[in-house]
This record gives sequence, C-alpha cells and structure tokens, in this order.
Amino acid sequence: MRIYSWNVNGLRAVAKKGFLGWIEEEKPDILCLQETKLQAETLPENLKNIEGYSSYFSFAEKKGYSGVAIYTKQEPLSVKYGVGIERFDAEGRILIAEFLDFTLFNIYFPNGQRDEERLTFKLEFYDSLLEYWNKEVECGKKLIICGDYNTAHTPADIKNAKANEKTSGYLPIERAWLDKLILSGYTDTYRSMNPDKIEYSWWSNMFKSRERNVGWRIDYHFVSNNLLPRLKTAKILCEVMGSDHCPIMLELE
Repeated sequence: MRIYSWNVNGLRAVAKKGFLGWIEEEKPDILCLQETKLQAETLPENLKNIEGYSSYFSFAEKKGYSGVAIYTKQEPLSVKYGVGIERFDAEGRILIAEFLDFTLFNIYFPNGQRDEERLTFKLEFYDSLLEYWNKEVECGKKLIICGDYNTAHTPADIKNAKANEKTSGYLPIERAWLDKLILSGYTDTYRSMNPDKIEYSWWSNMFKSRERNVGWRIDYHFVSNNLLPRLKTAKILCEVMGSDHCPIMLELE
C-alpha cells in the first residue's frame, strides 16, 4: 500500500498544472493533501469525484485558507473532521481516517512565522495532537501521521541551517518538539529508511530556490512504532512540480 502526502498550495491551482494526470499515472492507494484553499461550494466536481477514489475534505471557516483532503481507493471504516478542539478544528487542518489495520492522520500543521501569538498557537497545536495520538496508541491503535509539519528537524533537513536558527520552522523550540515526538514512540519514516540522504520537500518561491535546491524537509510520514514492521519504502518525489512543495510517499507491506 502506497500512501502519499502533498501540500498542493491550492487544489484548484495545482489542478491546472497536471494534478489529475499525475494521479492517473502514479495511482496512489491513498493521497493526503494539505492547503487545499477552498470551501465546499467552491470545490469543482472533477476534483471531488475522481474515478476509483472516495474523497473527504475538511474546510477552514476562513475562505481560501488552509484545508485538507483525502482520496482513497479503500473505503475507511470512519472519518473524523478534527479532534474536538474548536480553535484547531475551525481552521480545517485535520482529517482522521480509520482503516482496518491503521488510523491515518492527515494534518496541515500551523505556520508560526507571522508573530509570537501564532507561534504559541502552533506549539499548542503540536502538544494537543501528541496527547491525542498517545491516547490512541494506548488503546492499541497503529497510527500514520502525515502532512506538512512546518518544521525542519535537523541540519540535514534544511539547506541553510545556521542562517535560519531564529526563523520559525527551524527554531530550537519547534525542533525540540520533533525530538519529543520521537521519544514518545513515533518514527520519521523517511529519515529512518534514508539516514544519510539529503532531499527537501519545500522551496521558497523566491530567489530561484527550487532551481538551486535551497529547500527544507518539512513534510513527513511519522508512524507509531507499533507499525514499524510494515515499513517498506519512504520517498520524496522531488521531480513532481505544481506546488512549492513536492509529494512524499510511504509504502507499507
């Protein structure tokens, strides 16, 4: 089973850049999208109903903002649109799909760059979600947590580490939370399977950053450690265009 995650930076925008053709060619079993930037009334029919897939969307209350989606060949047992915390759920950042042998979290984590208040919101979002996941694991659930985490973890995950130490997305406090996530029993699948590889999943639109490969790895598939025996491959699809992010892929046995 191949599970993909992609911050598309606008679903209607990426649809104009070959998105449907990419799905037809790649044939993901499950595709998780972040930053869809639409509402129910602005969702085109051809993007809602893709042949061979069931689709689920969580919309932000604010128009043209945030939003996540899941396309899946296999019908989930259940789907939740948030974690029951209004100030998080209102931003349309969370979709939870329960399957027979794992629970999938598709999450667009907040960006903390706007101001101190927004950074606090991001850190509180992180902690609340970790508490939620831990309870799920305590109940015997196996978790896949994919999406745009909006934080690069180590110097291997960002081109200019030293220059960005005071930038949200690479602050010590944000990186420390990823350390805590790992210590709590979760694994960064890409880094686990590619310990020495240097690849990025996001590039700024300025200064020809993608052309120069000046990027950040901020998109992840983390899994709870009880799912580790099923890991087969984890990849970053750097060649796929259409967004300032590229897709990432996790394959399970």
